[in-house]
Amino acid sequence: MEEAPHGCPGADSAQAGRGASCQGCPNQRLCASGAGAAPDPAVEEIKEKMKTVKHRILVLSGKGGVGKSTFSAHLAHGLAEDGDTQVALLDIDICGPSIPKIMGLEGEQVMAVRELDWFSLGKHVQ
Repeated sequence: MEEAPHGCPGADSAQAGRGASCQGCPNQRLCASGAGAAPDPAVEEIKEKMKTVKHRILVLSGKGGVGKSTFSAHLAHGLAEDGDTQVALLDIDICGPSIPKIMGLEGEQVMAVRELDWFSLGKHVQ
């Protein structure tokens, strides 16, 4: 049975790195190896730091290619226009981060742009 092309199956999936939607993904080998499903030791530290964040907005979808990163970048820029508000954009994309590309800052991992800070996690393809 062929998998419907609907986006990344996720690192925890039995189809991780093997599905049709994984073709061309920069993390395909990592997912197929099972290493992507291992627990992250930084989770507890991140949980502690997130306690200081007053407001969080999660943008997610079960389908790839619907504009989550584009929407998130525009939302972050819009919120950052208020000079009294600190805004951060966290991009966690297992199939390759697109926020650096959208913001014209490929190759960077942490960047401050005026009132907007962003951090991108994912495989950075050079």
